[in-house]
Amino acid sequence: MYAIVDIETTGSYAAANGITEISIQISDGTTILEQYETLINPGQAIPPYIQAMTGITDAMVAEAPRFESVAGKIFTLLKDRIFIAHNVNFDYSFLKSHLQDAGYLLHTRKLCTVRLSRKIFPGLPSYSLGKLCASLDIPIYDRHRAGGDAEATARVFHKLILHDREQHIQKSLQRNSKESVLPPHVPKSDFDNLPYTPGVYYFHNAKGKVVYVGKAINIRYRVNSHFSNNSAGRQKQNFLQHVHRISYEVCGTELMASILESAEIKKRWPAFNASQKRWEDVYGIYCYEDQNGYQRLAIDKNRKRLNPVATFHYLVDGHALIRKMIRDYTLCPKLCFMQKDTGPCEGSGSAACRGACEKKEQPAVYNRRVMEAVSSLKNQPSFVILDKGINGDDLSCILVLKGHFYGMGYIPAGADLRQTGWLKEKLTMFRENSFIRNAVLAYAARYPEKITLLEGEETDC
Repeated sequence: MYAIVDIETTGSYAAANGITEISIQISDGTTILEQYETLINPGQAIPPYIQAMTGITDAMVAEAPRFESVAGKIFTLLKDRIFIAHNVNFDYSFLKSHLQDAGYLLHTRKLCTVRLSRKIFPGLPSYSLGKLCASLDIPIYDRHRAGGDAEATARVFHKLILHDREQHIQKSLQRNSKESVLPPHVPKSDFDNLPYTPGVYYFHNAKGKVVYVGKAINIRYRVNSHFSNNSAGRQKQNFLQHVHRISYEVCGTELMASILESAEIKKRWPAFNASQKRWEDVYGIYCYEDQNGYQRLAIDKNRKRLNPVATFHYLVDGHALIRKMIRDYTLCPKLCFMQKDTGPCEGSGSAACRGACEKKEQPAVYNRRVMEAVSSLKNQPSFVILDKGINGDDLSCILVLKGHFYGMGYIPAGADLRQTGWLKEKLTMFRENSFIRNAVLAYAARYPEKITLLEGEETDC
């Protein structure tokens, strides 16, 4: 038995919106056996544009029952039946959320007449309910009202059953089918083609534009997780409505996937990616000479026309770097603004400061160590990170030149790494950002056995 459902609501997601009308048509697959329909008081104002679209006004629902008072009836009609709707995850997410708030746990199998129509009646101009009914010569009355749309959806479903020669409905109900969880517009073939490997996946909208980029250790599992949890929140429901296609790019390792994901987010600026869509290097370390002739190191926000000796996103990273320079090159904490009070210099007792803050050390002598510290930031090693490839006889290769990420790709196992010019030609160059730089350097520190140092003038950027 099937429960064919349509609801009207105050908005596009269940977490902050109410139901204003519901219609449930109980069908055996050919005939409507029972109908239930009622207006519902959503407990909140109906937005004007929704009133204009549905014709349901605040006055019409003022005396209607609240959802909790009809929840028991609705649950009885839906439980143990196959839940059917046009774009099923929208209606299902609303009813599941509101029933749960009323104390009922809805868990039924689902069928989406949008997805089924695409399979059983391929090639139609549109699969919106109104245009689909026009293509199938199905009359539709009271458009955008629960009763009219539910009745039309029932007629569509009955016609789908009649023309389902390849058993798409039965296949969609199987436990391992993804038909009931995928967004209505995403071809199942896109999901079926996803590999079980590390890489980057892309969600595209109706025009083909990338609206989300993600990385995964296992692409197929990760994409599945996006759709398995049909959250009632605005962001998730809006996200599902905009996804029409899925594509991917395989990577040899998770690190390469992380790099590619970051580069793609910066390049494409996808609408549904929140992280990494900001200016990476917010702060910088600047070097200048004070009025007494001493070179000073200071942290400040990055500004145009100023050239920092180092950049970073988090202030704490800058503090850590300057403190390391103080330790390694016996610099004065006060002259580096790590100590701002007027008390005795913290470095004097530990021999870290040789008296520059009290003018006991000559500027020329102190400044030489400051310049050595600054030079150390620029004289970083060049190396490659070698790891598993993608076809069994190659290696993934990430190239870092003088501490800066250059690019990545795949090279033959046993390749001669002394020819850096050749190596550059084999790899794809990417624009570095602080996320990529930090990820690569942190990985290199964690797995030194995967590092091969490069030497020679050819390693210049």
